[in-house]
Amino acid sequence: MLKKLGIRTLINDLDDFLLSAQKEKWKPQELIEQLAVQELREREHRSLQWRMRDSTINNFVPMTDFDWRWPKKIDRKTIERLLTADFADRKENVIFVAAHGLGKTMIAKNLIHRTVLKGHTALFVEAAEMLVDLASQDSARALDRRLKHYAKPSVLCIDEVGYLPCDQRAADLFFQIVSRRYEKKSIIITTNLAFSDWNTVFPGATSVVSLVDRLIHHSEITAIEGDSYRRKQAEEQKASRAKKRKTTK
Repeated sequence: MLKKLGIRTLINDLDDFLLSAQKEKWKPQELIEQLAVQELREREHRSLQWRMRDSTINNFVPMTDFDWRWPKKIDRKTIERLLTADFADRKENVIFVAAHGLGKTMIAKNLIHRTVLKGHTALFVEAAEMLVDLASQDSARALDRRLKHYAKPSVLCIDEVGYLPCDQRAADLFFQIVSRRYEKKSIIITTNLAFSDWNTVFPGATSVVSLVDRLIHHSEITAIEGDSYRRKQAEEQKASRAKKRKTTK
């Protein structure tokens, strides 16, 4: 009966629960309260697991490992404020503009993680992957289903906008996603290009101006400047290997 009611908490631990009830001499109301508390706690745990899985952020580097001293320019105060995930409650957008290797994707994934912990649904996807997915749909009905998929989560993170040029159709599909979410749900964008250069990403697309206009309205735009941290790590590793080879000789 518990299984049919969807009360999974006690299916395997019913005997222990009843022993606790006898030992503590719970009154009927107390027993029901304990049952409700345990079931709600378990449901919240399962919901968090499902939302974290559906976010597709997978493994990521936590902000505690971020080297704030490396970028030449970064607004730490703004980023730490964004990490409270309040922007999702207000349905605002967040845009990170930075060159390769400065941590914008890492920060975006941490934002997604925080919004999920706060109870929101979220989805992380690379821009090229999303646009290929949408363009590959073979019917209007199938396309509408995929558009709804990207419009559904409370927070949608579109990573690496601007790394590959897109055609007119891709621009129109991108515009549809932004329009469906406009002033309803949050978007996080990471890009290596200033908005004035987005016409190079969507050459000839008539929707670029409207697309940018909707993104920057109700938006927190944060620029990060400096040299690639990944390149720095690669050079340090190369120097370390060379030192080890010299020591071995």
